[in-house]
Amino acid sequence: MVNVTLKDGVVKSFDHPVTAADVAKELGMGLYKAACAARIDGELKDLRTVLDHDCQLEILTFDDKDGQWAFNHSASHILAQAVMHLFPNAKFAIGPAIDNGFYYDFDVEPAFTPEDLEKIEKEMAAIVKQALPIERFELDPQEALELMKDQPYKVELIEEHAGKGEKISFYKQGDFTDLCAGPHLMTTAPVKAVKLTSSTGAYWRGSEKNKMLCRIYGTAFPKKSQLEEYLERLEEAKRRDHRKLGKELGLFTLMDEGPGFPFFLPKGMVLRNTLIDYWRQVHKRYGYVEISTPMMLNRSLWERSGHWDHYKENMYTTVIDDVDFAIKPMNCPGGMLVYKSEPHSYRDLPLRVGELGLVHRHELSGALHGLFRVRCFTQDDAHIFMTWEQMKDEIKNVVRLFDEVYSVFGLTYQIEVSTMPEDHMGDVKDWDFATETLKAAVTEMGKDYIINEGDGAFYGPKLDFHLADSLGRTWQCGTIQLDMQLPERFELEYTGADNEKHRPVMIHRVVLGSIERFIGVITEHFAGAFPMWLAPVQVEVIPVSEKYNDYAAKVAAALDEAGLRVEKDFRPEKIGYKIRQAQLQKIPYMLIVGEKEEAEGTVSVRSRKDGDKGAVALSDFIAAAEQEVLTRAL
Repeated sequence: MVNVTLKDGVVKSFDHPVTAADVAKELGMGLYKAACAARIDGELKDLRTVLDHDCQLEILTFDDKDGQWAFNHSASHILAQAVMHLFPNAKFAIGPAIDNGFYYDFDVEPAFTPEDLEKIEKEMAAIVKQALPIERFELDPQEALELMKDQPYKVELIEEHAGKGEKISFYKQGDFTDLCAGPHLMTTAPVKAVKLTSSTGAYWRGSEKNKMLCRIYGTAFPKKSQLEEYLERLEEAKRRDHRKLGKELGLFTLMDEGPGFPFFLPKGMVLRNTLIDYWRQVHKRYGYVEISTPMMLNRSLWERSGHWDHYKENMYTTVIDDVDFAIKPMNCPGGMLVYKSEPHSYRDLPLRVGELGLVHRHELSGALHGLFRVRCFTQDDAHIFMTWEQMKDEIKNVVRLFDEVYSVFGLTYQIEVSTMPEDHMGDVKDWDFATETLKAAVTEMGKDYIINEGDGAFYGPKLDFHLADSLGRTWQCGTIQLDMQLPERFELEYTGADNEKHRPVMIHRVVLGSIERFIGVITEHFAGAFPMWLAPVQVEVIPVSEKYNDYAAKVAAALDEAGLRVEKDFRPEKIGYKIRQAQLQKIPYMLIVGEKEEAEGTVSVRSRKDGDKGAVALSDFIAAAEQEVLTRAL
């Protein structure tokens, strides 16, 4: 007899042997048909796993992240099987699930064409239709090598594990067998809707020293309607692409002379500076002071901070007066020196120090992507120096700041607690205390979190904030990182109430993450139609003919005097053309002026959101516009 505790706490007893799939069937055929994987005592497993002891069990469907992962992983194997049928000389590398889909890397010549992808899709549909059982088995390393002897990339992976003395797991479906840890679906049948989205080059294991392989990306769903909805979201994402909108709206540009180093144009600078002004206002209210530290500091500082050992491959370096220097990839070591520049008392703590620091990090050229992945960016950093007793309250204070800022942009978030990595610095007991403090702070604020095991910074655990935009996509922007190591390395001190020297603990945190990346995120979130307070041009004044240019100029001057960002369109074009151009520039308001408006001292208002709103007194429009900006209305 096996006692199984379900997600809702209900305990059910089953005769042994019983599998997770058997339990799903017992709970209902609907759940059984939708099931993709199982979580058994917290571990992700196949539905075919035998439950041979009392355990906790959760049946996962495509609606669960891990269930979707198993579904996509199975789709990647179906892709590989289809390629095997159509391109028998192909060699197989790896094929994992990823967010919103999967990919598989192949060593094949020539590279896949769009026509090839169409053929592969049809072959995948045929495999799915066969409802092939997916079976798991294990082999000793030598047996595994014999099975995969004609697949050099699989052989390389097996050889790496051969010395561990562990068996190697495989999954088989019909005539296709793949080296894999799983888990997978029970059969190929649930993968009813597949779309191969692209084919690109990818280095084996991500190293440019290795051979370039052909990578096929795809996405898969249990229902055709889900695939159609997803593809429509992809099309909408293309329309919102910040690189496209950045060019159309005159915000920023990227040039071959500086790959990964964005150029901000006049309108982009207005947007950027408005965002930074807001950042400064919020941080002043929350008790932060602002500093600026040098962009380049000597090697000994980076060795002292630990960055030279942990991060030097991403740092740009040079030599000055026979001394090694590095351009800063992070602001924190400079912040340590600022703290040390004067003595501190417990009365000074917590000390909240913000910095909008320009940092540089070496990224591979293939990884660069608009404003999302660049080689230089402005990190909206802050370092909070505090006592251990103040830690929880300071974490809560930062979360409150995050709440305020993200709500201004209409962004919601999920919190992730990242725990101690293998290459950590410091004592485990300090890590445990800091991690539990992070969890307690979040819980006491009534918020949920998920655990990301082993993904903390090398100096301390952290909270990562994953923002959801208007399309439901998530972006990791904010982070709160506890650090017990840098204060120790830099011998930071404060004088306590006992008149003795003590070591502070520190929080690293960013709310926007990177000014550049955040601008990319909100450009796509708002589809370039920024709320009025952020819009580079808030009002466009359009005279119906040149006879009313003088009145239009007076209207524009009054708007400018009120602090609104205004442009005039005096071009000798038809009024309809001018309105259309202002709409394409996504300007919040157009004020149309002609004979009647000049005579009555009014303006005809056309709103980006609401269309034609009729004539109003200029003073009334200005008052309403000022209020909209002041409240940062969405």
